[in-house]
Amino acid sequence: MSSSDDYPHAPKFTNRRPDGDLLERSVCERCGFVDYQNPKVVVGAVVLQGSKILMCRRAIEPRKGYWTLPAGYLELYETTEEGARREALEEACAKIEIDRVLAVFSLAHISQIQVLYRARLADPHIEAGPESTEVGLFGWDEIPWTEIAFPSVVWTLAALKRNWGKDDFAPATNPPEGAFAFPPAGPPEV
Repeated sequence: MSSSDDYPHAPKFTNRRPDGDLLERSVCERCGFVDYQNPKVVVGAVVLQGSKILMCRRAIEPRKGYWTLPAGYLELYETTEEGARREALEEACAKIEIDRVLAVFSLAHISQIQVLYRARLADPHIEAGPESTEVGLFGWDEIPWTEIAFPSVVWTLAALKRNWGKDDFAPATNPPEGAFAFPPAGPPEV
């Protein structure tokens, strides 16, 4: 059986608090490299065509078969706007024009930051991409509320409703604990 000492160039990580840091980190004993573990960034958009909202039925886990907004993980070297446009294209074959930031959520329990934009369809063509089984444009009362994939989708849609028709508003943030039932029985009270 070999030890890590048999491979002098292989990293050898231990958990400790690096000099000048307040938190314990995974640090290579050989070279001093600090393996920072940071939250994932999710980007997406509430895409409008008139008063209709673009939604996607998920073809992948988690929450396969449930409805969501086009959103996903930000890629390296990509702006949040570029990521939101890419996700709309990947999930709904939708070309979008971004208007403004609608919401920024901090989900510490899953180490995510979510940045959601308000956008509009730049081209009316939509169809399911590889991560969706179907896509659709829904009026507020047509949204399949009992089949929503994630609580943050409800929060984002509530932010859209609160700011409908407004050009100047602060982005929504996490709602108070218990402010919205999940899964919802119907549209949230806003």
